[in-house]
Amino acid sequence: MGFVDRQDAGRRLADLLGPYRADHPIILALPRGGLPVAAEIARALDAPLDLVLVRKIGVPQQPELAAGAVVDDEEPIIVRNEDVISMADISETDFNRIKDAEIAENRRRRAIYLGNRPHPELRDRTVIVVDDGVATGATMRAALRALRKRHPRLLVFAVPVAPTDTIERLRSEADRVECLESHVMFDAIGTFYQDFRQIEDAEVIDLLSGATPAPSTATRP
Repeated sequence: MGFVDRQDAGRRLADLLGPYRADHPIILALPRGGLPVAAEIARALDAPLDLVLVRKIGVPQQPELAAGAVVDDEEPIIVRNEDVISMADISETDFNRIKDAEIAENRRRRAIYLGNRPHPELRDRTVIVVDDGVATGATMRAALRALRKRHPRLLVFAVPVAPTDTIERLRSEADRVECLESHVMFDAIGTFYQDFRQIEDAEVIDLLSGATPAPSTATRP
């Protein structure tokens, strides 16, 4: 069990995802760690590759606690966690202040990674969302909920490794979940990789420059 590195995980996950090749999917990676996995999948499925940039909207005094999340798009998509907002008594002013800062950070990162590349058109497409692993699944849940609002024909969550309970929770957010390894006993994601080094911005840019960009119109292949 486990993987040599993210490229190994991506190649093995691509084998599992092979049947989706006929759907002409768009592959979306959560940077930075999800991109080397997704790049292998995009290469194997001859699919375009792009990013889904997600930022947590943290509670002011407990930034690790998510009051919501913002997903980068032409019009940023906001996911609110109303239970946390109510429990932490977060005012709309505070929520919007943090939200706007995270929108700006998403835009900054997109400019670094993708320059002026337009956002991909996802309507009526098969979309496969990829990360190198999930733990609680909170970030992926926000990404899937936001992407659902862009009306893909089929929304697929694909990951090399995850806790069993997290996988079960995410089944309600995606049309399909594809996972190579799920574990009841789960430590950090990095324990399932021999090489889990940090991915630098330069590598993200390089991987994206060598990939086919996702179409920005709803033209079917």
